[in-house]
Amino acid sequence: MEFNEKLQQLRKQKNLTQEELADSLYVSRTAVSKWESGRGYPNIDSLKAISKLFSVSVDELLSGEELISLAETESKENAKSFSDMIFGIFDCTMALLLFLPFFGQQGDGMIYTVSLIALTDEPNYILVPYFVLVSLTVVFGIAILAFQSFPNRIWAKSKLPVSLMLSILSVLIFISTRQPYASVFVFCLLIIKGVLLVKQR
Repeated sequence: MEFNEKLQQLRKQKNLTQEELADSLYVSRTAVSKWESGRGYPNIDSLKAISKLFSVSVDELLSGEELISLAETESKENAKSFSDMIFGIFDCTMALLLFLPFFGQQGDGMIYTVSLIALTDEPNYILVPYFVLVSLTVVFGIAILAFQSFPNRIWAKSKLPVSLMLSILSVLIFISTRQPYASVFVFCLLIIKGVLLVKQR
């Protein structure tokens, strides 16, 4: 008997509806419906809660193959969650450009390094894209951290590529406007993001 059939049988033996079972496990009714229809497995914590609720062992709930499959899925999800967190943190660190001296500025016949906020000798058509890109990247980083588990396919598939594209665009703009320190800083973040994305696949 497969896990979905066992779960359904155990639930019915206790005269519980899917909604009542979901409330007992602190999950959504949709999650229980998904498990019972064989379209997925609960995570380790939910599995332990099911085992405790119905007084059965985890081994009785899942076969060896199902346990291996669950462990692999859990491992992939953990790796993805870690990548999301790193991408979000790196995007938020772009805020350092606002306060640390990463930009070159001429004054008194010398070139000084200043923060983006203190940068005044660049024309508006250069400064505006700087501020827009940095602000957009930081806001996007906060969104990645805040909505890591947001159940939306478009968001799940696009958040890391968009973060990567924002970094690439920042590097290109800083290089084209001759800001080497800012370019190197963002390029280092971009390389680490790229490595994480490749490992995740």
